[in-house]
Amino acid sequence: MSGNGEEYEARLQAWVGRPYGAPRVGQDPVNVPMIRHWVEAMEDGNPVYLDEEAARATGRDGVVAPASMMQAWTMRGYAASVRADPAGPDELTELLAEGGYTSVVATDSEFEFHRELVPGDRVSVEETVESISPEKRTALGAGRFVSTVKTYRDGAGEVVATQRWRLLRFRPAGKPAGKPAGKPAEKTTEKTEPKALRPRPAINLDNAFWFEAAREHRLVIQRCADCKSLRHPPGPCCPQCGSFDWDTVQASGDGHVHSYVVNHHPRHPAFDYPLVVAVIELAEGTRLIANMTGVAPQDVEVGMPVVLDWIDPDPDLSLPAFRPAGPKER
Repeated sequence: MSGNGEEYEARLQAWVGRPYGAPRVGQDPVNVPMIRHWVEAMEDGNPVYLDEEAARATGRDGVVAPASMMQAWTMRGYAASVRADPAGPDELTELLAEGGYTSVVATDSEFEFHRELVPGDRVSVEETVESISPEKRTALGAGRFVSTVKTYRDGAGEVVATQRWRLLRFRPAGKPAGKPAGKPAEKTTEKTEPKALRPRPAINLDNAFWFEAAREHRLVIQRCADCKSLRHPPGPCCPQCGSFDWDTVQASGDGHVHSYVVNHHPRHPAFDYPLVVAVIELAEGTRLIANMTGVAPQDVEVGMPVVLDWIDPDPDLSLPAFRPAGPKER
């Protein structure tokens, strides 16, 4: 248990079973234009999402929305997500901050779908706190896993999906535990803390080979053993032919910037900011997300030729990065 004591723990656990935030109704009903934008962005060619005839041929009444869009229908929109809430942080967030758990990272999302959404459905969502773990030691710092259940309903109130959503609320490494409200913090002697470790990748049976190769400074691409198509991120099944057989090819390391963002906030102590995060299109045709090195954020451009570099933040982790290609490397 953290140094916040039994009273603090009891206040946290009192949230289990309580609603987390107010119910939210989607701003718009399920509609084909939004479905079109989604499937084009995801490069999902399943015809049941846009072609009425193809959808009816599968036994459906008409086109349906991709299941992966469930959250999208109830999102607040960009402007609302960045606008300060006049009511301030919610009570649970404030309570976690009181314990020093001021940083957050999503860790798990598990959906159960009850039926497909169709154009005209108006989706709402309610969220309930399912559990708050005891304090855990993680690579990011001491933290608590907060699990909630989101229940999605249609306009008639029928459940269309449930989502178990888990966040890690953590105390950045080197930050002392929070003190109960009203009590002054004790004086501490300032000392230099070692730099925090980078967050660990979520490694599973499907992608372990990729991270193992990266530790050897080899950038590999998964290849279907049957139709020879390349794919990234790694997965168990070829999206082109459905084969479960695969091997790998080693990437040349050449590519160009397909898109990028410059991160300023929220800040994690393991990174230097501003941080350039780019979508790199490799010469082989697949894309991956990686940091840029050796270039100022204001000098990054879409289409910029890049070459492979490596980041070795600690002995247990190596990650591909990309730097601008020199004249002889283009």
